[in-house]
Amino acid sequence: QVQLVESGGGLVQAGGSLRLSCAASGRTFGNYAMGWFRQAPGKEREFVATISWSGNTKYYADSVKGRFTISRDNRKNTVYLQMNSLKPEDTAVYYCAARKTKVAGTGLYDYNYWGQGTQVTVSS
Repeated sequence: QVQLVESGGGLVQAGGSLRLSCAASGRTFGNYAMGWFRQAPGKEREFVATISWSGNTKYYADSVKGRFTISRDNRKNTVYLQMNSLKPEDTAVYYCAARKTKVAGTGLYDYNYWGQGTQVTVSS
C-alpha cells in the first residue's frame, strides 16, 4: 500500500511558476513509476507527466511539453512537478499517482494509487 500526499498548489498569475510535490509513504517508492494527472471542472482527468523508477524515462502531454518538468528523489520518497510559463488553461486539480511497475505510463488506468489532489489556479 502506498499513500500519496500532494502539496504546492495555489493561485498564480499567467506566466508564473509553481512547484508541486508528492510525498509517498512506504519503503518501496523506488519500485514505482510515478505520474501527474489533472482534472479541470467539467472535464475528464488527463495525463500530464510520468517518470520511471530511475528517473531516466519521462513523458509529457503535448500541452505541457517544454513548460513542465517531472523529477523524483527516491531518497526522499518524493516526486515533483515544476510548472513554468503557466497558462489559465492549466487551471485544474493536480493528482499524483503511483504505478506498481518501474516503467513510466501515460494511461489513467495504469496507476494503482492516487493522492487527494492539489488545486492550481492560473489567473489571466
